[in-house]
Amino acid sequence: MKILVIEDEPQLLQNIVVSMEKEKFLVETAIEFNQALDKIFNYDYDCILLDVMLPNGSGLDILKALKKEGKTENIIIISAKDSLDDKLTGLDLGADDYLTKPFHLAELTARVKAVIRRKNLQGNNNIILSNVALDINNRLCLVNDSLVHLNRKEFEILCYFALNINRLITKSALAEHVWGDHYDDADNFDFIYYQMKNLRKKLNESNAQISIEAVYGVGYKLILL
Repeated sequence: MKILVIEDEPQLLQNIVVSMEKEKFLVETAIEFNQALDKIFNYDYDCILLDVMLPNGSGLDILKALKKEGKTENIIIISAKDSLDDKLTGLDLGADDYLTKPFHLAELTARVKAVIRRKNLQGNNNIILSNVALDINNRLCLVNDSLVHLNRKEFEILCYFALNINRLITKSALAEHVWGDHYDDADNFDFIYYQMKNLRKKLNESNAQISIEAVYGVGYKLILL
């Protein structure tokens, strides 16, 4: 799962990043309005943590831009402003939750998981595809109730495909979603081929009733068998 943290206070930003990474989220950051807009409209995120007061603009204007474009995201506003009007405005513009600073990082983590569970997973902690079960909280993959050992990236890849079943995922979209900013440093897609080869082998050997099919020259698609 990939998180974007839009926050200009360096220490709080660092604390959030460390906390989210401990929960095995892939975390990207933006520290001002224009950088945030660029990332939001060019990439997809499972959850966005959005400060209201930003250099060069307001987080509420980001919400307005998202609403205008019909782009739906899981958004939690994190703000030092505790006025009822700001909360109602943010929620009316499409935010899913509102957390007032200062807050405990454990509470923020719980709210992030709740938002993702509520919108992406229809309130569940598990994704079930035929005889395959993905336990999101504990990061476990079970096939016919038997554990299949996946590394962190393999699990992230499988979750991404499970949430986009029967949808063609390009190699670049997969790389950007699972590897985030680090993807820009890569010269080719060899790192994807390696992870996909191992994941597909593990699914096949465990008799999973799903398959990630390669679409030559484009990407991959998860299908039910």
